[in-house]
Order: sequence, then structure tokens, then C-alpha cells
Amino acid sequence: MNAPRSNLLAEGTYNTPTITPVDEPVYAPNTAARRRRTLVNALRALLLVVILGGWELGARVGFIDPFFWGQPSKIWGQIVTWATKGTAQGPLWVQIAVTMEETVLGFLIGVVLGIIFGIALGRVRLLADVLGPYIKAVNSIPRVVLGPIFVIAFGLGITSKIALAVVLVFFVVFFNAFQGVREADRNLIANARILGASPRQVSIQIILPSALTWIIASLHTAFGFALVGAVVGEFLGAYQGLGTMVQTAQGTFNTEGVFAAMFILAAVALIAEALVTALEKRLISWRPAQLADTGL
Repeated sequence: MNAPRSNLLAEGTYNTPTITPVDEPVYAPNTAARRRRTLVNALRALLLVVILGGWELGARVGFIDPFFWGQPSKIWGQIVTWATKGTAQGPLWVQIAVTMEETVLGFLIGVVLGIIFGIALGRVRLLADVLGPYIKAVNSIPRVVLGPIFVIAFGLGITSKIALAVVLVFFVVFFNAFQGVREADRNLIANARILGASPRQVSIQIILPSALTWIIASLHTAFGFALVGAVVGEFLGAYQGLGTMVQTAQGTFNTEGVFAAMFILAAVALIAEALVTALEKRLISWRPAQLADTGL
């Protein structure tokens, strides 16, 4: 009886495979993603060249009336003239700085107010029931029409432009923050309360992180609305800013000037979008990569 057992043990010991550590493979960079990025950038550049080239060609051959639609080469010339010789309102960089000051201040104030009220109404059901109809009523009003009222009330200075930007930004951020609070995990909140978490701890450690994704997503749209508020306010009445430049160019039938100001605004908006995207990746780095990277 003992011998066969010994043989089995010996056999088992003999047949047991030896496991040796294997070095983890070193993965090369994701060449497919890099190629796709290169292709996308190339197609974007090609599309821009086709649009501007077709526009320029159409204006030169008479297919497009340059008096009404301008001409890319003259638009670029107008930007160069503004940059080197200044505008009717002063140096170009001052006009950009004035508009950006109004936009950033309106954006920040609107975001802060939107987050505060969105979280407050999302957390307090009674407050939401009381103020809900009024907020919906105000939101249904085209808020751009408040611009003349702000100009009358606050004058032609920076305050009226900031006020209009705040109103446009507030509702975008408010509704996202409100919905983000409502989407918080109720089971997680209940468990935190059972473990003795205070309302403040629940709001800071559970509610706010839950709403953060919604809030950050709203910032992309909110900055654009802040820029619209600042420019529309300047267009209605101001001493300086890109909106005033548009108004001046329109009054003198300077189509190239109108488009030049629009292109400058588009460049400013793209830079701001890149900054908001970088902020989003930093604040919501815990999200899965496929959700964090939208590719837009």
C-alpha cells in the first residue's frame, strides 16, 4: 500500500509543470489612434482649405458678391490692419481684452450662481416646488431681449454686458446642476446617513461629485453663451469691445470688418473650449477613458 502511494507522489511531483515568471509584454504606442488623429486633423485642414478656397474663388470670378459676403483675402487684410494700425475704438488687443473681461466675469458669476441654486433646489424639494414655476417662466423668455433693459439700467459700461452674460450662463449651469443632484445615487445617500454622515458631508462628498459631471459638461455651452452675452451687450451699446467693432463695421458697410470680428471671436471661443476641456479632464479624471474622451 505504501509503495504505490510513494510512486504516485513521485509521479505527481515529476509531472507538475514548472511555472516560470514571464515578463509582461511592452506595448507599443497606439499607432491606430495616432493614425486616426492624424487623419482627422488632415481632413479638418482640408475642409477649411476647401471652404476658404471656394469662397475666395467664388468672390474672384463673381459667383459670390464680395460686397455682401466679403472675401477671405480681404478679411485677413482687415485683421492685419487692425493688428498693426488699430481699430476705430483703439488697439485691437484692447478690444479683445475688454470683451474677454466681460465674458470671463459673466461666465464665473453665472457658473457660481447656477451651481449654488441648482444644488440648493435639487436638495430641498420644497424650495424646488415653490420656485420651479418662476424659474421655468423666466427661462422661457428670450433672455437676449434683456440686453436693452440692462443697458438702460446699468449704462454703457462693463456692468450691463456682465449682467447679460450672467443671465445667459446661469440657466445653462443651473439646470445641469439641478439634474446632476437629482441623479445622485439614493442608496449611497441613505447608507451615508445611516453611518452618521451630516447633511454637509453628504452634499460635499456625495451630491457634489455626482453633479460634477453634469456641471462640467455644461461649461462648454456656458462659455459660448457668456461670449454671446458680452458681444450682444456691446452691440446694443458700448464704448469698446468686439461687439462695438461689429456694429461700426456694419454701419459703414464694411463686410470684411464684420467677418474679421467674427473670425476673431471664433478663435477666442476655440481657445476657451480647449481650456475648458483641459479643466474637464483634470477634474473628472476618474471617469473611464471612453466616457471622458468624446473626441470633439
